[in-house]
Amino acid sequence: MSDLLTLKDVHTHIAAYHILHGVDLVVPANQLTMLLGRNGAGKTTTLRTIMGLWHASQGSVTLDGQDITQKPTPDIAQSGVAYVPESMGIFSDLSVRENMLLAARGARKLDDIDTDRLEWIFGLFPAMKKFWLHPAGKLSGGQKQMLAVSRAIIEPRKLLLIDEPSKGLAPAIIQNMIEAFRQLKAANTTILLVEQNFNFARQLGDSVAVMDDGRVVHSGSMAELAADEALQARLLGLSLGAHQ
Repeated sequence: MSDLLTLKDVHTHIAAYHILHGVDLVVPANQLTMLLGRNGAGKTTTLRTIMGLWHASQGSVTLDGQDITQKPTPDIAQSGVAYVPESMGIFSDLSVRENMLLAARGARKLDDIDTDRLEWIFGLFPAMKKFWLHPAGKLSGGQKQMLAVSRAIIEPRKLLLIDEPSKGLAPAIIQNMIEAFRQLKAANTTILLVEQNFNFARQLGDSVAVMDDGRVVHSGSMAELAADEALQARLLGLSLGAHQ
């Protein structure tokens, strides 16, 4: 198994604040890696540093053997990395169709988008087809999250960075998201996913890294962490049985 993404001793400062304190992280290719941790642990900052939205002040970020530490965000996106922020990053005044068209690099009209891939996305998220011409701002929270992920996968990507996709969603919608991510995994999509919902994480993760105070304090198999309630309590503050 090869590693697609590697962070070594990554430090990130935001203004006067030292947020990441030497992050070491490996994301294997063709797997879904969960990035867990309490609020304020540095998970979102890690994603934003990978994406070049904030630059590391020390250390290195390597994608598929290429150093991207100081590359600008557009170059990182061009390298095949897509980022779905917690805010989702959709254009509320535009239709679902227009949002998708904007996300397809180089596409000026619908015919420029791979039809088979679009139908595959409709299979993952049927609501996107149903509300194709509707303004994105009129969608429900779950549908907006589906649109955000759909935009990220409108073209094949080397790596998806996704920040808390289940946050605020109803249980039925969360289950739909889980099934969609399972299909993405089956298509050998490499994903680094930040999540607070441990039940969501344990159903999807192949590997896991846990952050605390700007560092990765645990990494390993998601299955092993899911089976060890004492370790969950120590790393994540979960009450025994709380995720059942």
